[in-house]
Amino acid sequence: MTNLAIEAVGLRKSYRDKTGEKVVLDGIDLAVPEGTIFSLLGPNGAGKTTTVQILSTLIPADGGQVRIAGHDLDRRPDDVRGAIGVTGQYSAVDKLLTGEENLLLMADLHHLPRKDGRRKATELLERFDLAEAAGKPASTYSGGMQRRLDLAMTLVGDPRVIFLDEPTTGLDPRSRRAMWQIVRELVAGGVTIFLTTQYLEEADELADHIALLDHGRLIAEGTADELKRLIPGGHVSLRFTDDDTLTGALTALGRGFLDPSDDDRLTLQIPSDGGVASLRELLAQLDTAGIEPAHLAVHTPDLDDVFLTLTGQPHSTDAHRNDDHRNDDRKQETAR
Repeated sequence: MTNLAIEAVGLRKSYRDKTGEKVVLDGIDLAVPEGTIFSLLGPNGAGKTTTVQILSTLIPADGGQVRIAGHDLDRRPDDVRGAIGVTGQYSAVDKLLTGEENLLLMADLHHLPRKDGRRKATELLERFDLAEAAGKPASTYSGGMQRRLDLAMTLVGDPRVIFLDEPTTGLDPRSRRAMWQIVRELVAGGVTIFLTTQYLEEADELADHIALLDHGRLIAEGTADELKRLIPGGHVSLRFTDDDTLTGALTALGRGFLDPSDDDRLTLQIPSDGGVASLRELLAQLDTAGIEPAHLAVHTPDLDDVFLTLTGQPHSTDAHRNDDHRNDDRKQETAR
């Protein structure tokens, strides 16, 4: 049986303002296995940051039961704090201190012996490629360096669970990818990551499991591929070498239409959910008819399409994306 690093049942939170009570979390359930990356997505105001604040003991919930790293959140909050690390939306780095001094400060806060603290700081500076800048004020660091230092500070206490609340916001594509690699290495070492992000492709790239939060409720969960198959728009593209083969394929399949982007008019698009079963059936039909496509590609909707369809609104940070780190095709290809 898989051990759960994070388990929440019926998590609730509401606030009262001038207009009355506002429900932020309306009884959500979470189950995050150890050593995985879980990503919580949702529109602005959906309750993502509130969820992180509750799970990391920063604010209390109004209802529900939570266990983090095996500890009951209500009964043993200090044990939970000892097992987790938090890297928030805004860097916690003290920019007046050097990189090394920031890490040594965290070591002191964790009550590490001075010798152990210096050893830990040296290891983390090397691990996060900050050794050369260790003696420089953090104010001179680039945005990517500051985020790496921020995460290094989180690791001083050797947390088993790390909450990353929009950790790459504002970073350039190269720094973002560097952070992705660090996250993968942490998970490979057994750490569990709870990720919220503004970048849907970041969740697509990293997360083992994704949950979509809207108006305080989880409206969809699954892997990235499972979520993409929830909505229409997927298809299989089959390219053929000549008109006769294409016509034969269309007859054998009994469905499909010409790809309007193919000037040669030799590509068929077959509506499909992109699943293994449907792809196997399609290929079996072609094989029975003795037809083999020259090229096959499976196209599925991306997480932007999922977000728009399920929440009824475009992703709030669409305007801030950088084309250099966005994969427009979102497709899996198999050449035959």
